[in-house]
Amino acid sequence: MTDRPAARDKTMTPEEVVARLESGMTIGIGGWGSRRKPMALVRALLRSPVTDLTVISYGGPDIGLLAAGGRIARLVTAFVTLDSIPLEPHYRAARQRGAFTLTEIDEAMFMWGLHAAANRLPFLPVRAGLGSDVMRVNPGLRTVTSPYEDGEELVAMPALRMDAALVHLNRADRLGNGQYLGPDPYFDDLFCEAAETAYVSCERLVETAELTKGGTAPQTLLVQRHSVTGVVETPGGAHFTSCVPDHPRDEPFQKAYAAAAADPAAWAEFSARFLPPDGDEKSYRQAVRTWHEEQK
Repeated sequence: MTDRPAARDKTMTPEEVVARLESGMTIGIGGWGSRRKPMALVRALLRSPVTDLTVISYGGPDIGLLAAGGRIARLVTAFVTLDSIPLEPHYRAARQRGAFTLTEIDEAMFMWGLHAAANRLPFLPVRAGLGSDVMRVNPGLRTVTSPYEDGEELVAMPALRMDAALVHLNRADRLGNGQYLGPDPYFDDLFCEAAETAYVSCERLVETAELTKGGTAPQTLLVQRHSVTGVVETPGGAHFTSCVPDHPRDEPFQKAYAAAAADPAAWAEFSARFLPPDGDEKSYRQAVRTWHEEQK
């Protein structure tokens, strides 16, 4: 009887993740608005030369930072918001100057596009989008007619396939199993399953047995190792977005980010302090701590 091969340790650094990404790729980013975004991975991406990306995201500051850095060629999204600030300011500015191509679709269409890609289907029929301007502003979308007696016309939502997905979860093990502990999964499992490769950052790496310790519901084990390429331990890696119950959104810092985005000189100063090209996640966290101390 042949022994089973040992499960592979998939731990990586943010820089090792980004080293696997290439210009021109289609990248999916999990989370929702300004909630549980893989910001440490986004910041590492900004420090790299990778550009000309197609980005698929329920957008928040991930899109804002990548837009400010000129990394997006095409964006597929249902919205780009900071939640408590309705419209992401860098996204607004990028759209006003026509910096990238936009495919804006209904939230439910987006979800079913992820489902189609996760199931390796070319499209899925959906009712969402019918009777709205979604079809007008996206002339490439098509409809299909049900082959059954109802003969209903439905939107043929194309699969949102990705070369790589980036998501952030509360806990993960070294094998690639990921767990969310907050109120909403934000479709992170679909992002991982819809992509050719997937990278999970987490607040804390734990042993596999700890993922179900203390009566934790098994359905919180959102992401399975078979769909994960790499795991990165990044405490506070979602900052400044929320990652409850580990930490809330850093509202004061988010307001400072949005205010800086409105003025080129202020943004240059903000970027030099918090997003230097020679920085890393450790220096980012220290800069944020120092900033908060100054506010007191």
